[in-house]
Amino acid sequence: MNYDGFFSEDVGSFFRSPVREIFKRVDLSKIYSFAGGYPSAATFPIEDIKSLASEVLSKYGDKALQYGATQGTPELRAAVAERCGVPVEMVQITSSSQQGIDVCTRILVDPGEVILTSNPSYLGAIQSFRSYRADVVGVPHDTDIAEWEKAWRKAIGACIDGGKKIKFLYMIPDFQNPSGETLTLQERSLLVSLAREFDFLIVEDSPYRELRYEGEAVPTIFSLAPERTLHLGSFSKIFAPGFRLGWILGATELLDRIYVCKQSLDLCPPVMDQYMAAEFLSSGRLDANLAKSISLYREKRDLLLSLLERYMPEGVSWTRPEGGLFLYLTMPEGFDSVAFYDKALDAGVAYVAGSFFCTDGSGRNTMRMNFSFLDADRMEPGIRILSSLLKSELLK
Repeated sequence: MNYDGFFSEDVGSFFRSPVREIFKRVDLSKIYSFAGGYPSAATFPIEDIKSLASEVLSKYGDKALQYGATQGTPELRAAVAERCGVPVEMVQITSSSQQGIDVCTRILVDPGEVILTSNPSYLGAIQSFRSYRADVVGVPHDTDIAEWEKAWRKAIGACIDGGKKIKFLYMIPDFQNPSGETLTLQERSLLVSLAREFDFLIVEDSPYRELRYEGEAVPTIFSLAPERTLHLGSFSKIFAPGFRLGWILGATELLDRIYVCKQSLDLCPPVMDQYMAAEFLSSGRLDANLAKSISLYREKRDLLLSLLERYMPEGVSWTRPEGGLFLYLTMPEGFDSVAFYDKALDAGVAYVAGSFFCTDGSGRNTMRMNFSFLDADRMEPGIRILSSLLKSELLK
């Protein structure tokens, strides 16, 4: 039977995640995978989770297994509000930070309207934006603030001249996925100034903010412009991704529309998971586990950087993130990381081609490398293989 006539127009805007396709294709335990954004299983607080489950069931009984409020349980909203320093009415719990991206897009963007972002940007966000048929416009990062401002103004001007409505700017300001870069306070302030001047909102995606390994924390965009910023947070990198919990901070008028929208999506976030997260957060166990995670990830980041220095051929460069889970490799112009991928995977090494994160298909000479998932003792053989393949390819 041919089902083509049954699909909505939106289906044509969906595209497959190359990361998820990798996971379908191979057994991650049998390759050297620098591809996915998985946290290390060593950071999962399994013993705490066992005790939390018992504590929650003893404290809340069948309430923990029942439907809950669409906004989230009062306990978790209060715990997040205290941690983030905002009133509880400015907190909406979500079923993952990815849902936060999707629901913000769903309530704000009509087909053909513009979402501004960095180029490259998070693949999952681009998937969501395009599923709603948004026009996604990316601007490359430039460490020269004056040149960066010119690039933003040029992109914004082109949208306005073309009769396009800009709805929001999407940005991961801390340890960006995929680049690992962090925006300075001056850069964040520039984005806020542009949002106010041209009257668009900002969606600040911040799943990695608490995974800082060096340097000083930079104020959030939300703290600079709470009236026009929706700030997304996640428990996936600081607790366990399987709980599928995140949160949105924002103006109550915006959160009310998200609240109504979420009623048609999932009714409520997972209730048992929320109670466990609230107990984990409010008891101090999250901070204790986070300290261990930061120590582990710092060591793994430093190891990967040292291996790249030791083995990578001349002409290959990479970012040096202060935190998060990723860094970004750049090969000489003309290298094609998409075409190179099968060769690498056949040799047992996986990465994600950088062009998949680019809004305009550029970045074919780049690749994203994750350092959180692969065990430390398996990093060196994986980098040796990848480096050897790159040397051969670049000599052609």
